[in-house]
Amino acid sequence: MNTKELFYIRLSFFVSLLLCGVKFFAWYVTDLLVILSDALESIINVVGSAFAWYSIYLSAKPRDKEHPYGHGKIEFFSIGFEGAMILLAGILILFEAVHLLIQPQQLQESGFSFWLMTGTGIANLLLGYLLVNKGKRFNSVTLKGNGRHIMSDSYTSIGVVIAIGLIYFTHIQWIDPVASIVAGSIIVVTGFRLLRKSISGLMDEADPEMVQKIIQVLNKNRKDTWIDIHNLRVQRYGNFYHVDCHITLPFYYSLTQVHDIISEMDKELNSQFEGGSIEFFMHTDPCMEYSCPHCKLSDCKERKRPFAELIPWDEANLLPNKRHAFPE
Repeated sequence: MNTKELFYIRLSFFVSLLLCGVKFFAWYVTDLLVILSDALESIINVVGSAFAWYSIYLSAKPRDKEHPYGHGKIEFFSIGFEGAMILLAGILILFEAVHLLIQPQQLQESGFSFWLMTGTGIANLLLGYLLVNKGKRFNSVTLKGNGRHIMSDSYTSIGVVIAIGLIYFTHIQWIDPVASIVAGSIIVVTGFRLLRKSISGLMDEADPEMVQKIIQVLNKNRKDTWIDIHNLRVQRYGNFYHVDCHITLPFYYSLTQVHDIISEMDKELNSQFEGGSIEFFMHTDPCMEYSCPHCKLSDCKERKRPFAELIPWDEANLLPNKRHAFPE
């Protein structure tokens, strides 16, 4: 289990809990809807951090009979749950803001709350930046998702602070509901994006960044014996990646030689990724006569045609389930 990952998500939970209390106190003092909107999102921060805490704990459990690919998918349920709650909070805020715009209420003193909300905004910005940074380091979608949500909360807080300042100096009643509509809209967009991220992960949507990184590593370590690769697919389960593809090798190689080549590729890829592991599943194809023009093996005694040029290893060639051959 990644104890550092657990430490930072615990930090997120307890700091979010403290800031949530501060925001509700500021709302109690002023009765401003724009502060309530920020406080409601902070409840989501607390609940989301708690769920993320559990998901990191569960995703770290080893694979078992019922979960042969591990428990990493729980991370996508985590950010999906967080996104759904954020979306709900945003809709409720928009509803209350429209109601307040139609039926304005008397404004309360807001000078003290200005400084409270400024402090919580700065704290959220620093916490969110820390979580995103550590999420990238540990390759944790949960830490990055939680951090980005908290950072978006800090941006909302900046808008809230501006609104409080305007209310304090102008005493214009409609500023509160209008600012709340803006804040609620930002919250809705944030929730929708997290839901989108969750669905794409659960549906095994391709991760372009990860695919590109694997392609770069393959090109960097390309050997003459690796004649062709195609049907490359990447699936993510928390910090665990399952990569499968078809590789063309010399047809006269023994099973021992093939096994050594696959093991070497596995080792090379895993050495390039910090905070995660990659499992390779290779389907091996024997080379055919049409493979000769893009095979660089200079000592091949079975060559039927001369070498022409290497097939470029990029998305266009590696992802389709199609063997490569030069046109006659």
